[in-house]
Amino acid sequence: MTHPKKWILYLGVVLAASSWGCASTSMPESEAARKLEESQARVAALEREAAEREARLESLSARLSEDQLPAVSAAPPARSAAAGPYNQIPGGELLPPAKPGQCYARVFIPPTYETRTEEVLARGATESLEIIPARYETVEEQVLVEAASQRIEVIPAEYGWVEEKVLVSPASSRLEEVPAKYEWQEEKILVKPAHTVWKKGKGPIQKIDSATGEIMCLVEVPAEYKTVRKRVQISPPTTREIPIPAKYKTVKRQVVTKPASTRTIEIPAKYKTVKVRKLVEPAHERRIPIAAKYQTITKRVRVSDGEMAWRQILCETNTTPDIVKNMQRALGSAGFAPGPIDGIVGRQTLAALRDYQKAKGLPTGGVTLATLKSLGVQ
Repeated sequence: MTHPKKWILYLGVVLAASSWGCASTSMPESEAARKLEESQARVAALEREAAEREARLESLSARLSEDQLPAVSAAPPARSAAAGPYNQIPGGELLPPAKPGQCYARVFIPPTYETRTEEVLARGATESLEIIPARYETVEEQVLVEAASQRIEVIPAEYGWVEEKVLVSPASSRLEEVPAKYEWQEEKILVKPAHTVWKKGKGPIQKIDSATGEIMCLVEVPAEYKTVRKRVQISPPTTREIPIPAKYKTVKRQVVTKPASTRTIEIPAKYKTVKVRKLVEPAHERRIPIAAKYQTITKRVRVSDGEMAWRQILCETNTTPDIVKNMQRALGSAGFAPGPIDGIVGRQTLAALRDYQKAKGLPTGGVTLATLKSLGVQ
C-alpha cells in the first residue's frame, strides 16, 4: 500500500510548486521568496500531521489485515503533453517544450560581451627640441699679476779708515853741556924692588942626620908692583847743540772712499699660471624626430543586449533538501555567504545566489540549471 506520509509530502510539494515555482511568472523575487517560506512552513506542518497519522495507522495495522484497508493511489494525476513545440500558458506567452515535473521562470539574461584588442594612436608623430649645452675645457694660461716697472736704488757711500801723521811739535834744538871726559887708567907702582933670598931647598940627597948640613938655595925674588887706578881727564867739559826732531802722531780717520750714488733696477713683470674654462663649442639646438606611438588596448564590446527569457529553474517539484545543501556549500566555497547549510532556500541563500549570478554573468531571477551547472551541483 502507499505510505500516508509520502502522500502528504507529495501534496506539500505540489502545493509549494503551485505557489513558488509557477507564481514566479507574475510575482517579484521578494514575493516569491516569501511564498516559498510560507510553503515550506506548510510542508513542515503537513509532515508533522503525516507523522501523527502514521502512528495511528501503525496502531490500526496490528488489528486489521492488509486486505481490509482501502487502496489509496499516491500517484498524482498525469499531465497531458503539449500539442506543439511550445506550451502556451495563461496570458498568451509561449514556453519552451517541457516535460512533467519541470519548472520554467522568466529570468533576466544579462548582455554578453567579448574582449577585443585593437591598436590605437597613443601619440602622434612629433619632434623634440634638444638643447645641447655649450662645451668648455679647462686650459692653463699665464695671467699678468704685476706689470714690469723700475725702481731707483740708492747706493750708499763707502768709507774707509786711513792713517796719517799729525805734527805734534815742530823740530827744534837745545844746548847740552858736555861734561869733561875722564877715564880710569891702571898704573903699576913699584912697591918692593927685586932681590934675592936664601931658601931651604931639596936635592937628590937629603940631610941624613943632624951632623950633616941643610940644603940652602939663593932664590931671586922679583920686584913687587901694585896696580892702581886713577881717573885721568881725557877731554875738558864743553857744550853742544842737540837737534830735537819734530814729533808726529799717527791717527786713524774715516774718509769717503766711494761717494753715494743711485742706480735704476728693472723689475720684470710677474705672471701667474691659472686654470680657466675656455669655450670650445657654443650651445646650440638639435631637432630630433619622434615617431608616432601606437598602443594595443583591450576593451569589452557588447555583443548582445540583456533580455527577459524563459529558462528552466529549480523548484519544489524537481529539488530535494540535499540539492539545496550542495548548492549552499558550493556558494560558500565560491566566497558567497548562503547562511546556514539547512537545505532551505531562505533570504540569505537567495541573496548569495543573486550575487553569484551577477558576478558570473548568469541569468538572474531564479535557481536556473545554468547556475547549478556553474556551481558544479548535479
